[in-house]
Amino acid sequence: MPSREEQEARIRDLVKGGAVDEAATAGIRAFGGEIFGLIYAIHRDEADADEVFSIWCERFWRGLPTFQFRSSFRTWAYTIARNASRDHLKMERRRERRQTPLDQFPASAVAEEVRTATRTYLRSAARDRFTELRSTLDADDQQLLILRVDRQLAWNELARVFLANDDEEPGDDAIEREAARLRKRFQLVKAKLYELGKREGLVSKAD
Repeated sequence: MPSREEQEARIRDLVKGGAVDEAATAGIRAFGGEIFGLIYAIHRDEADADEVFSIWCERFWRGLPTFQFRSSFRTWAYTIARNASRDHLKMERRRERRQTPLDQFPASAVAEEVRTATRTYLRSAARDRFTELRSTLDADDQQLLILRVDRQLAWNELARVFLANDDEEPGDDAIEREAARLRKRFQLVKAKLYELGKREGLVSKAD
């Protein structure tokens, strides 16, 4: 199986060569599973997760021709997912639910394959009590834990994701400040999860 660096390089070459549809297919195959896993963990509802994933696929595909390579494709993919999730929650609050069919772009077959396989895995995977406790945190804290612990994003990559803005690229100073803020927030979230674990008897009080 190709390494993450090899996958990134292939997508970059395809984009630079103008093969956007092929690049989208390669990107969704490379990152789609972990993106859907994050979306599902945040929304806790299959219909919502399906819709947000569809929005992510469409935006990923449409955004590839103008991607500036200031970050890795993986970081950019998580940025799009965070924006899609946030926009979906806003639409839900306004009760303006919009379905984005997966058959509207060339990589639809691969997107559906990835979504179905990941959803099946998530349904069958045994969930431990710490995972249950993590789901009680607010959406931003859950995303921080998942992206830092499960996906192992570097702090500057996390900062790019959390500073996600469709209008402008964050500067280096903003990224450094956000990375520092997220480090502090991460420690607070870990402490909160630890205390919840103690209450549930999952962590010894002597630990």
